[in-house]
Amino acid sequence: MGACVAVAFSGGRDSTALLHATACAARESGGLQVLALHVHHGLSSSADSWLRHAESLCAEWASQGLPVSLLSRRVVLSLSAGQSLEAEARRARYGALTEMATQAGCDLILLAHHRRDQAETLLLQALRGGGVSGLAGMPQQVWRDDICWARPWLAYPREAIEAYVARHELSFVDDDSNEDERFARNRLRRQVWPALVAAFPQAEASLATSASHVADCLPGVLAWQSALLDGLCMPAQPAQLNAVAWSALSAAERRASLALWYRLQAGQPLPGTWLERLAQEVPAMLFRQHPGRWRELGLSLYRGVLTLEAPAPFDLASPTPLPDAQHLCIQNAGDWPLPDWHGVLRVSLASEGGVSPSLLKGLSLRPRSGGEQFQAGPGRPPRSLKKQFQSAGVPTWDRQGPLLYAGEQLVFVPGLGVDARCLAAPGQPQWALDWVPATC
Repeated sequence: MGACVAVAFSGGRDSTALLHATACAARESGGLQVLALHVHHGLSSSADSWLRHAESLCAEWASQGLPVSLLSRRVVLSLSAGQSLEAEARRARYGALTEMATQAGCDLILLAHHRRDQAETLLLQALRGGGVSGLAGMPQQVWRDDICWARPWLAYPREAIEAYVARHELSFVDDDSNEDERFARNRLRRQVWPALVAAFPQAEASLATSASHVADCLPGVLAWQSALLDGLCMPAQPAQLNAVAWSALSAAERRASLALWYRLQAGQPLPGTWLERLAQEVPAMLFRQHPGRWRELGLSLYRGVLTLEAPAPFDLASPTPLPDAQHLCIQNAGDWPLPDWHGVLRVSLASEGGVSPSLLKGLSLRPRSGGEQFQAGPGRPPRSLKKQFQSAGVPTWDRQGPLLYAGEQLVFVPGLGVDARCLAAPGQPQWALDWVPATC
């Protein structure tokens, strides 16, 4: 195949307009081939008909002399608990597009994102606590995997694309998933955007301009981040960070260098909320010489080294759902694995500070729901779990274990121990309780 350009082609309005405009320009230039790259996710019952539409439309245009041909790829999404369907579909789509373009010898892929898409991206990133890279929105073009991904219509309003489609009488498909408000972008489009534009008619242009201004600052920010990160990565181990040296930086420098390190190693950004937490919590853990693990991030802290053990498979903007209430009957000491809670309840004989064995035969395990009261010691007043955690210095990531109840009485809280109201009397048989989180 000679010189070619590829267009990511879903069959929807925007990508149909971009494919048609690219094919017309290629015909005028002569010698340039246009590849329509279609990814079949299998997520919609209409996916097969969308593929047939794409095949039919490209064949029709080719018969009219447009230098266009279709390549398609079917992908299968495999989701684990906590993963985002949006994120996994996006990952699979970009992987399939990369494979098709590479096999065809094409190093340029055009994407049909327009100005409203850019404005929505800025809003979503801001709502998720995104950093500078997120607030810069989508780049006009970027090289990744030896392919240039370009968005030629990023500065054009949606209305211009609609006018192009109408003028050329182009047929396209409607993706029914765009109506599904489980997805954040759809909620923004359907619930927020109409009210925003009604109040601020220039919102689309203004937000896109703001994203462009932030993007202008990116080279300088990246240079600063790289300078901060220099020397912090462990020799021959880029997935390990010298947490002691990193903690000596200012809070802003910690956030900036951690953001770059994580994005380079995990292949996805950390939301600002996580950056803020880690910038405060890791130094505190180091001061107490306490190891730490963050399952959602694939991160661990041990002996002064912060390690990314695996790229996070989770949608970091959304918390991993906790298990529903469960029941447990403990009849003997030992380790009681609780895989749904990612840990082990350890029960051992004790001479003091434990609970009566009979109390453990009818336990319920529940997630925090708010309003729980815990008594930290005899004679001390019950206080909210949040205040007790803060007083005991329990970090946020160690507060996710199950709360153990006997009836409606709170018995045990991971990180805090046994509620004083449930302590066995001195001299009575009793068992101690401890919560051991699973490793990452």
